[in-house]
Amino acid sequence: MSEEKKEILEEEELTVEQSFARLDEMVSALESEDVSIEDSFRIYQDGMKLLKKVGQKLDGYEKKMLSLTEDGVLEEFE
Repeated sequence: MSEEKKEILEEEELTVEQSFARLDEMVSALESEDVSIEDSFRIYQDGMKLLKKVGQKLDGYEKKMLSLTEDGVLEEFE
C-alpha cells in the first residue's frame, strides 16, 4: 500500500480534534520555505480532503444534538 493511501486511511480514523491538529501541521508545512511546489500541492489536496471529512463529521454531530424544549422534552436539533 502506498504511503499516501495509508495516510488517507489513517485520517479517516482521526477524531475531530486530531483532524484539526493534523490540519495545523499541514498549514505549518505549507508555510515552510523548504517544501517543494509538488509537495505543497499534495499537502493542499490532502488538507482539503481532510477538511471535507471533518466537516461531514461535524455536520453529523450537529444533527444528533438534542435540544430541550420549554416543555422539558428532548428533540433532535434541526
